Amino acid sequence: MEPRRPVVAGQFYPAQRQACLSEIQQCLAGAGQLEGLPDTIVAGIVPHAGWTFSGDLAAMVFSAVKQVHQRVDTFVIFGAIHGYSDSSGSAAVYSEGSWQTPLGQIAVDADLAFEILRLSVLVESDLKAHRSEHSVEVQVPFIQHLFGGAKILPIMVPPTPLAVQLGSDVADVISSVEKKRIVCIGSTDLTHYGPRYGFSPQGTGVESLRWAKEVNDQQFIDLAVQLIPEKIPLVAGKSHNACGAGAAAATVAVAKKLGKKQGLLLAHTHSSEVMERKFGQLSEESVGYAAIVF
Repeated sequence: MEPRRPVVAGQFYPAQRQACLSEIQQCLAGAGQLEGLPDTIVAGIVPHAGWTFSGDLAAMVFSAVKQVHQRVDTFVIFGAIHGYSDSSGSAAVYSEGSWQTPLGQIAVDADLAFEILRLSVLVESDLKAHRSEHSVEVQVPFIQHLFGGAKILPIMVPPTPLAVQLGSDVADVISSVEKKRIVCIGSTDLTHYGPRYGFSPQGTGVESLRWAKEVNDQQFIDLAVQLIPEKIPLVAGKSHNACGAGAAAATVAVAKKLGKKQGLLLAHTHSSEVMERKFGQLSEESVGYAAIVF
């Protein structure tokens, strides 16, 4: 079968191989050597904006996994849902085949997909659902670069409380799989603040962006780090602080079911801060980004 082709290469990240590698290396250099990491990492939360804005934070999570585990067999990537809708409310797994990126093809872990589909009634095989979604795609080149031979299992997760049970089901499958290291990645950006996003309860200006980061984003971060997955979709629905609330909730549920007691926040910023640091420009709007490992 034909691989899933990239849809945001050349927009969110470079479309050419060498340019893609160069930007990954720049992002990883920005991550640096991370301190205080747990002895094992079973999951992480990453942003999914263009690499110029959020690539450094995504790189931190994958770099942390690499520091702790030289080899990972499969990354389960829980993605947000930005456009696709399914009346069934089920999560959509890309259950077979491969994905194409500027770095080549990466295989989907069909065996793991089979086990998850067999166990959980909350997920369905749906390759078409992934055609235009970017939240998983932008993570894949980092995996290809750092973890040669690893497979992926993309799962798009609706932002509903059922995401918690899905995460628990996936954790049960992971626990039953022998001789395979599996890490789950949840893809979400945080508060989209400003008139363009239709969310500006604190008005505009520097203070409003500080509120978006230090209050609204922090609600999400606290729930994630404290392993309270059941509240993530509910709070996100009211506070608009996570566009991938289902993906995040599933990831935190996996970490909790696999025995983690607390997450570790590696970094937290927003797009206006990035613009100021990289380009010397300010904005009255922002999107939040966090890097967390469990």
